[in-house]
Amino acid sequence: MNTDTNELSYDDYLSRINIQELLRDAGYVHYRRDGTRYPTYVRLDSEGRRIRGDKFIVTANGKCCFHAPEQKRNNVESINKTIPQMITLNSPPHTNDRLVNLVCRRILNEPEPERTARIVDPVKERKPFSINSYSVTRMNTSDIATRKAFYPYFKGRGIDLPTQLAFSSHFFLASKKRENGLTYTNLSFPLVLPSNTERIVGLEERGRPKMSDGSSYKGKAEGSNSSEGLWIANLTGRPLDKATEIVWFESAYDAMAEYQLNPHPSVYVSTGGTPTENQIRGMLALTPDARHYLGFDKDVAGRLFAKNFKFIASKMGFRAENVQSYHPPGCYKDWNDALLGKLSPELKALGEIDHKSKEVTNTEQPDIEPQVGSCRLR
Repeated sequence: MNTDTNELSYDDYLSRINIQELLRDAGYVHYRRDGTRYPTYVRLDSEGRRIRGDKFIVTANGKCCFHAPEQKRNNVESINKTIPQMITLNSPPHTNDRLVNLVCRRILNEPEPERTARIVDPVKERKPFSINSYSVTRMNTSDIATRKAFYPYFKGRGIDLPTQLAFSSHFFLASKKRENGLTYTNLSFPLVLPSNTERIVGLEERGRPKMSDGSSYKGKAEGSNSSEGLWIANLTGRPLDKATEIVWFESAYDAMAEYQLNPHPSVYVSTGGTPTENQIRGMLALTPDARHYLGFDKDVAGRLFAKNFKFIASKMGFRAENVQSYHPPGCYKDWNDALLGKLSPELKALGEIDHKSKEVTNTEQPDIEPQVGSCRLR
């Protein structure tokens, strides 16, 4: 690796990424019943059944795989170039080489280096976030009419009224008029900096579910400070820097779901997606004496987020026992799925224990630490 330019070479990817890790990242699961000598990975449908004709077999050295019945071997580099459609990226189409870099850096949790590009047409500079650009409706806990306005956003998530009331100071409906004259409204969770929780620097947004399929928009408001801003719901009644227990999630919905399952007033934090180093460092710097529980999703990405968080915390002097993984017990991908009782076919296929009262372990992935749930559960 070239340390001066922060560039990673294909040799770096080949040596640092296990082909099985890449297959899991692409949505494939280990299929134990195949009967072959080497690990086999398949995709599952929405009901947990194997999709026929889509199977990868890992070769003896663990560095390559082939897509049966074809015998062509693929490594970390070539599998991205030959089958790019199996990798899901929330970004525009890319060349094959660019795709390899994006996928591999994401798996390694390496930041993307700055890229210089020739600007052909002038682009209007994005304005910084301002809450004054929105019309805000807050939940009036004593007014049934205003409570009803929030109902569609929480119904499908299983989040009940007592939980909504507990967090009512930490969300609102934000409406904004588009350039085409239409007004859109989202459930919004305000992002702030740990050092200044009074100033809103962005919004984690959730749209109203569609009547057709229940899907909804999720994202962040334009101009949000996504690199530093966090949604922070302090239910303890104490100043943030005096907090003793902070629970981290990838979304505010997950935080509220965990509280409903385990109503223990704490400081609840959402990164609104992939945790950034600045988000982590900003909170840790303010709360050096607190215990931090990492309730990220129980998938490859969520486990990597926890691993990276712990690495940053250790560099800042945190003891290992004060930074613990806190994935939901059982075969649930995230805490909202746990609240809804929505089992994950992928986790069941990987051998997770489907029982809430037991500590969850993953015997198929020894490089990933056991899940810690009982340490916080009351």
